[in-house]
Amino acid sequence: MVPRMTTALRITRCPRPFDPERGAEARALLPDLSPEQGELIAGTAACSPYLAGLIAKEAAWLPQALADPAAALDGAFAGLRDDPPDAPEGPLRQVKRRVALLTGLADLSGHWTLPEVTGRLTAFADLACGVAMRAALLRELRRGKIPGMSEVDADNAGLVIMAMGKMGAGELNYSSDIDLIVLFDEQRIDPADFGEARPAYIRATRRMAATLSDITGEGYVFRTDLRLRPDPSVTPVCLGMEAAERYYESLGRTWERAAWIKARPCAGDLAGGEGFIRALRPFVWRRHLDYAAIQDAHDMRLRIRSHKGLHGPLVLEGHDMKLGAGGIRTIEFFAQFHQLVAGGRDPDLRVRGTVTALSVLADKRWIPAELAARLSDHYTAEREVEHRIQMVNDAQTHAMPGSAEGIARLAALMDRDEPDLRRELLERLSEVQELTETFFDREAGRPEGAGAVEVDPADDPALDRDLIARWHAYPALRSSRARTIFARLRPEILSRLRAAPRPAEALSAFDGFLSGLPAGVQLFSLFEANPHLVDLLVDIVATSEDLARYLSRNASVFDAVIGGGFFADWPGRDALEAELTQALAREEDYETKLDAARRWMKDWHFRIGVHHLRGLIDAGTAGGEYADLAGAILAAVFPVVADQFALRHGPPPGRGAVVLGMGSLGAGRLNARSDLDLIVIYDAAGADQSDGPRPLAARAYYARLTQALVTALSAPMAEGRLYEVDMRLRPSGNQGPVATSLGAFRDYQCGTAWVWEHLALTRARCIAHAGPKGAELSAEVGGFIADLLSQGRDRAEVLAEVATMRARIAQAKAAPHVWEPKTGPGRNQEIELIAQAGTLISGHLDGWTGRGLDNAVAEGWLTPDDRATLIEAYALCWQLGQVAKLISPRPLDPDTIGEGGLALLLRETGAADVEALTRRLRQVTDAAADAVTRVLAPYAGPDEAAKEGKDDNA
Repeated sequence: MVPRMTTALRITRCPRPFDPERGAEARALLPDLSPEQGELIAGTAACSPYLAGLIAKEAAWLPQALADPAAALDGAFAGLRDDPPDAPEGPLRQVKRRVALLTGLADLSGHWTLPEVTGRLTAFADLACGVAMRAALLRELRRGKIPGMSEVDADNAGLVIMAMGKMGAGELNYSSDIDLIVLFDEQRIDPADFGEARPAYIRATRRMAATLSDITGEGYVFRTDLRLRPDPSVTPVCLGMEAAERYYESLGRTWERAAWIKARPCAGDLAGGEGFIRALRPFVWRRHLDYAAIQDAHDMRLRIRSHKGLHGPLVLEGHDMKLGAGGIRTIEFFAQFHQLVAGGRDPDLRVRGTVTALSVLADKRWIPAELAARLSDHYTAEREVEHRIQMVNDAQTHAMPGSAEGIARLAALMDRDEPDLRRELLERLSEVQELTETFFDREAGRPEGAGAVEVDPADDPALDRDLIARWHAYPALRSSRARTIFARLRPEILSRLRAAPRPAEALSAFDGFLSGLPAGVQLFSLFEANPHLVDLLVDIVATSEDLARYLSRNASVFDAVIGGGFFADWPGRDALEAELTQALAREEDYETKLDAARRWMKDWHFRIGVHHLRGLIDAGTAGGEYADLAGAILAAVFPVVADQFALRHGPPPGRGAVVLGMGSLGAGRLNARSDLDLIVIYDAAGADQSDGPRPLAARAYYARLTQALVTALSAPMAEGRLYEVDMRLRPSGNQGPVATSLGAFRDYQCGTAWVWEHLALTRARCIAHAGPKGAELSAEVGGFIADLLSQGRDRAEVLAEVATMRARIAQAKAAPHVWEPKTGPGRNQEIELIAQAGTLISGHLDGWTGRGLDNAVAEGWLTPDDRATLIEAYALCWQLGQVAKLISPRPLDPDTIGEGGLALLLRETGAADVEALTRRLRQVTDAAADAVTRVLAPYAGPDEAAKEGKDDNA
């Protein structure tokens, strides 16, 4: 919306008379103007033959218009809008003259800023399109050529005009043509009437374009270009939306993606036009960082320059201010293609205006703020020069005058000294070229001699010649474009692989990564734009072939590294939940929400892994971050699942449901491959069933809602899966319902629950909730668990149960491998059992293993020395487990994890070598096993639960 101005024309600058005689003639036509306004009229007419002619034609209207320019244009627009003429050719041309004259004077005088000028021009273009199309449709409707519609549909009739380019962005220049795409909605037409309606829409579109662009004795309205539509050489001037969408999905090119950044519906079925833009989002906004678009931008610029003959040194005479070096299009491309690169991941970048886009790019740290400010300043200045060029003769040109006299006239029109103007423009054009060229042309921005020297595999026996030779046959290198980009990357990659501790091993791992890539253009472009990612890739593949294979299937996670803040401090669970909730709210349907959650989780999961791999965090910190991430996923996704379920079966009956995190999730310590132990508790609060299109009994409702949650978390989709889910810790194990009512949960835990179930409950934590009073229910469940466990349990009973569980586990499992960190004597599982026993016996709740052991010491049944022994063993086993899960799904074996994996393992544990680590591991686990045996020996006895035959799911 153009800001409303209510003041008389304000003059802060004034053209200098280049042709004083012509200026005096124009001034004589308006004798009653103030001296300042008279000087503006004389100077304008003396520099611009076109504006001099308009002043003569509109001399009677102009004095009143200068008293309040905004009101004058608003009145002219209202006359067309409120009483649209059936024959609009004459009225539109009259208003066009007045718009051109008044915006020109307001621009030259400094009364309106550039955005106000371009906004007024765009507003008139929108109105003119609507008026012309209405008249054209009215003609067809009166003849009955659009079946099912009448004259009342003349403002819509299922047809929409899409404003493209500068018109779409609200940035029309002074003598601009307008780029339009006209679409109609096939859904509003009966299939039987399609053959008659389609030609009518085409005729209406042609008539609309002629109304605007035909030159009559009164001039023209806008030169109208309909060639931005799909395949214009063979398609009609008006296309069906469905047909257009199919074209873009299958054949759309990068330049068309860039064009649709600025597109908006300007007349006709505006709601239908917005719906079409939403449908095109996957085409315009790629979900991964799209660095391949940069090369497209560079190629487009080169083609434009070659076609227009714009190569060569920068000379001001005849220089094209739009398409030439350092010109307007360069800045627009710079902004648009940055938007294309990242806009699929960051919706805030999906803005239309060039200056606005530069500002948002700076705010989101995609470009430096100083660069955005400089380019915005240059863009505004160059657009103003463009306007002055066009004002001289209303020519659709962007070229500077080709003669010294022409440039002198332009300087006078701009109220500038000619030498100063020449110097400033050359400086601006050169700086724009310098600031943007490295973005478009990698080679231009690369220092001389930069980059690695090509490595000949024959020079190093560690690099397998045959393995490298087969790369060209991989799917990622099938296209010529991918091969071209990779050819530039290959020397650098090979040199870094060659520098790895074990080059052959690193090369083999990279080969596994490359062979698994389904396509290469996007990722190779990403590497070329961000060379530090090659270091990261080599680091990862040199660490683990398995992790490299994961990356080859999920290469989009590299986007996160350059997405801003990748190496910032961990934001915490609450900030993660808020970010994901906001991201899901932007998606329109359930499946895309779940896919968005998967992409988001992968980014953050990858971040934790990279931080751990690079030594930025240790195993303990990584465990907490993995748990925060899982908690945020559950908290954000469960309400989405509940809302989707409610569409069919109604809102959750009663108060809602709570997701209880158990095991490692409840304790706040997960690893890179953890599944989630969950219990779902609901409270129907007396409601018998839900209230929806297909109501369900309360018990069935929550059972099926729980199943829907499990499916949302664990079902493999296009973006993979979130987590595996284990619900065997619920009351009665696999034999119990998947969702437990609050009353049944209380009764069970207070009455018939086994000791091992209360041990497990010491690590329980409310993670997520859904329903009208889910937060209240969550607090109540947490309070109940705290009250229940705070009562404590008999020491002998609990430790006897732990001793029995330990014996069963030992009987069920073979002797552990030396590198097994979880199960077996002195390993983490039984250390956690001792800690849980300490919590349960004392009634002092805290999910941390160390605190549970502290409780045992305070209660007198664990010595401080044994507590220290257990903590040392637990910490070392946790470190081993985290490293193992990060690099491979297989059991940890230092002989098979590779040089990189081994380096990570030794760094994490602080061991000098594998032998030292082996000795230490045996020592601490043996000592921990002895400590556990000492604690449990007095309580060891027959397994009573086994005699009774009850399944305890231990």
